Amino acid sequence: MRILHLDAGRTMRGGQWQVLRLIEGLAAAGVESVLLARAGSPLYRQACEKGWKVDAWGWRRALRWSSRCDLVHAHDARSHTLGALVTLANRRPLVVARRVAFPVRSRWKYQRAARYIAVSEHVKEVLIAANVPKDNVIVVYDGVPLLDPAAGSLVLAPANADDPQKGAALSLEAASLAGVRLDLSSDLERDLPRAAVFVYITHSEGLGSAALLAMSAAVAVIASDMGGLREVITPRENGLLVENRAPAIAAALTELAQNPAFARQLGQQGRRTVEERFTCSLMAERTMEVYRQVLL
Repeated sequence: MRILHLDAGRTMRGGQWQVLRLIEGLAAAGVESVLLARAGSPLYRQACEKGWKVDAWGWRRALRWSSRCDLVHAHDARSHTLGALVTLANRRPLVVARRVAFPVRSRWKYQRAARYIAVSEHVKEVLIAANVPKDNVIVVYDGVPLLDPAAGSLVLAPANADDPQKGAALSLEAASLAGVRLDLSSDLERDLPRAAVFVYITHSEGLGSAALLAMSAAVAVIASDMGGLREVITPRENGLLVENRAPAIAAALTELAQNPAFARQLGQQGRRTVEERFTCSLMAERTMEVYRQVLL
């Protein structure tokens, strides 16, 4: 089995990390992958460093490589468009990853794929509401690596101020109300070992792979009560879900600051949740099941 992966992302965000983890998992199972990514992007550079087969994202290369592969897997919106066009031209099956929770805009594109891999039940519902056939939508949760358990005291949040759907400004406001220092991280794998609490506030969320990564490091998570995050976090068992209001977030920060034993308990249970439901191997295994369904 040879899979062509398409990803047009210019930065390294949750979707790009999932592409890397998926290709690695597929390789371990004997599945060959070819990746088309934007030349010079972080995803392109990392794939090259790992010695994987990678080429520059674009129409001609996608058309050529797709004719040599069994299936095309598009990982973002622009790649969905490109994948729909090249698979229409050379009659290869198309699988599309859908990671975002906002409404479907292009009905034409969403008639083209053999299967849609939704990152959560919430995203699956969004696709079904757009008249994508229910049987064509399969939920495959993100997988994250198990990091060493953290042993720090930092309160972290993602450095995502450039994304209007994310809540860095609201997190900072809440931290100020709580009298807590909040550090914004652009490299979670580097910074999580020094953390005790991770704040993940968002205005729209398919699942929340950054929250999962924090949970894998046994860091207590405070997250927005919305979207796919409700499928990850059971309130007061493996994390805290809060309204997107600064006083509500501040109250959660204050509670964990005053009760570090409770924060550790949430972190430990969060790590168990990842071990049971959100590993990279599970994500790769379930994605291969989708490929097999399409190629039968």
